[in-house]
Amino acid sequence: MISQPWLQHYDEGVPASLQPYPDTTLVDAVAEAARQRPDHPALLFKGTVVTFGQLDRLSTAFAAELAAEGVRKGDRVALVLPNCPQFVIGQFGIWKTGGIVVPINPIYTERELALALSESGAGIALVLTRLYDRVKAVQAGTSVRRVIATNIKEYLPRLQALLFTLLREKKEGHRITLAENDRWLRGVLASGAKRPAPLVRPLPDDPAVLLGSGGTTGTPKAAIGAHRVYMQAGIQLRAWTGSVFEKYTDIILLPLPLFHVYANVGVQAMAIVGHNPVALVPNPRDIDDLLKTIRKVRPAFFAGVPTLFNAILNHPSVGAGRVDLSSIKICFSGASALLAETRRQFVEMTRGHIVEGYSLTEGMMACILNPVKGEAKNGSIGMPLPDVKIQIVDADDSSQPLGPNQVGELIMQAPQLMTGYWRNPGETAVVLRQRPDGGTWLHTGDIGYADEDGYVYLVDRKKDLIKTSGFQVWPREIEEVLAAHPSIVEVAAAGVADTVKGEVVKAWVVLKEGTAASEDDLRRWCRERLAPYKVPATIEFRSELPKSLVGKVLRRALTGRQPA
Repeated sequence: MISQPWLQHYDEGVPASLQPYPDTTLVDAVAEAARQRPDHPALLFKGTVVTFGQLDRLSTAFAAELAAEGVRKGDRVALVLPNCPQFVIGQFGIWKTGGIVVPINPIYTERELALALSESGAGIALVLTRLYDRVKAVQAGTSVRRVIATNIKEYLPRLQALLFTLLREKKEGHRITLAENDRWLRGVLASGAKRPAPLVRPLPDDPAVLLGSGGTTGTPKAAIGAHRVYMQAGIQLRAWTGSVFEKYTDIILLPLPLFHVYANVGVQAMAIVGHNPVALVPNPRDIDDLLKTIRKVRPAFFAGVPTLFNAILNHPSVGAGRVDLSSIKICFSGASALLAETRRQFVEMTRGHIVEGYSLTEGMMACILNPVKGEAKNGSIGMPLPDVKIQIVDADDSSQPLGPNQVGELIMQAPQLMTGYWRNPGETAVVLRQRPDGGTWLHTGDIGYADEDGYVYLVDRKKDLIKTSGFQVWPREIEEVLAAHPSIVEVAAAGVADTVKGEVVKAWVVLKEGTAASEDDLRRWCRERLAPYKVPATIEFRSELPKSLVGKVLRRALTGRQPA
C-alpha cells in the first residue's frame, strides 16, 4: 500500500480520487460545447475569434477531406505549425478520421524535421507557409505524400491580413508557390465541407498523439498518448483549480507551444473540458506580443515556464508599471524548476500567484502541483494530483523505496501515463516498469525527495549530476545561489571535464542590463554560500542562454556534450 500523506493537504473540495473517468474524448467535449453554446469562443487569435461551433464544423470538413485522401484509423498526420487556429482545427480533424496527430517543433532544422517525419511515418503534413520549403527539402526521404500549406494571415482580422500581405508576407517567407501535388488548407476545408463527415469516433484507448521527448536517456523518441489521457489530465486540472477558475467565462492565455505536452495535453485539455476560450500566442519569445495579448484579452489563467517569467519581469513595460496583470487568477509554472529568486521577484512586482508544478511528456500531464489556496512550501513543486501517486526510490536500486527527506529517483503512477514510445519497446521498458506492489510505474530520471506531508522537492536530473573529486554536485543548487545575486538575470550550471578532478563545475550567466559583476565577484559570492567543491571553477558571461522553444535552458548546448 502506497502512503499518500499529501491527501491531507489538498485544498477544500478537491477529492482524493476522480474515478471513474468518463468514457469520452476531447472530440466529444468539443461537440458538446458546439451543441450547447455554438457561438461561444473557443480560440482567440490576434483579434479573430473561432467559436466552438466553427471549430467543430471546420475540423469535420478537414476530416472529410483527409478521409478522401485515404487517411484511415491509425494513420499519422503531421502538424508543422506554431500556435494558431489551424493547429487546433487540423488536430481535431485528424482525430475525427481516427488518425494520430504528430506535432512537430516548427523551429526544427531540416535534419531534425526529416527524422521526426520519417520515424512517425506521417503521410500528410499540414505546414505553415514559411516552413513549406523546409518540409519540401526533406520530403523525399520521408513517407509524406502530400503537403497542405496554410498562411498565418488566414486567421488574422481583415485589416491585419491586408497589412501582413503588403508588408511582411514576402519578406518573412510566407509567399510561396505550391508544388503540383500539394494543396492549400482553404481549398481543403472548402472541399471537405461538401463531403459527408467520416463515420469514425475515436475511442478513449485509441492512440491520439505522438509527442517528441528526449526521455531519460536524451535520445529523441515519440511518446504515445491515448485519447483518454486528455480527458483524465483535463479533469484532474479542473478539479485542482475549480475553487478559483470558472467554466466557459475565464480565458486561458497560451504562449507555450502546442507541440509540447504542457500545452497540448495539459492546458488544451483543461480548456476544452471546461469549455474555456484559449488565447493563442504564436511566439513565446515575443514578449511585446505576449503583453499586448494580455492587455487585449484579460486572461484569468496563464501557463508559463521560468524563463518566460524572467522575461516578463525584465520587460521595461512591466518594470514601469504599464502592464496590468490583475485579471490573472493563477499562473502555472512548469517544464523546469522555478528558481526561488524568480518567484520572489514575480510576486513582489506583479502580486500574481504562481502555482509551481511538474510533469513530463511520458507522464502525459500526470501532475505534481502546489495547492491553489493551501500552503506552497518554499522550493517545493507541490503534491500529486488526484489519482497520481509518487514514490522516491534509491537512484541505483529502484526496488528500494526511500523514506521522507531521503534523496532518490522520483517515480510516478497515474491512469494517464503514455502507452509507450513509438516503435521502441526497448526504451519503453527502461521507463515503464512493473513493481512488486502492483501497477506500472514511470521512472522519471529526476532526483528529489518528499517531506513528511508528501510535498515533493526536485534536486536535479539524474543525468545532470556533476561528480567532482568524488563529491556529488547538483546543478540546481549552484543555479539557485547565483540567481540570488542582484546582477544576474539568467544562469545555468553543468559539469565540464577536468584532468585532475574528473569534472568541475562551470556556470554561464547573463547579467541584468545596467549592472556589472566580474568572475571574481561571483565566485566570491558562491564561496560565501557553498562548500568549496561546489564553487564554479569558471564562470562564462553570455548575452543569452540557449533554450528550447518551451523555455528550458539547454545545458548540453553549453557544454557541447552529446545526449547519452
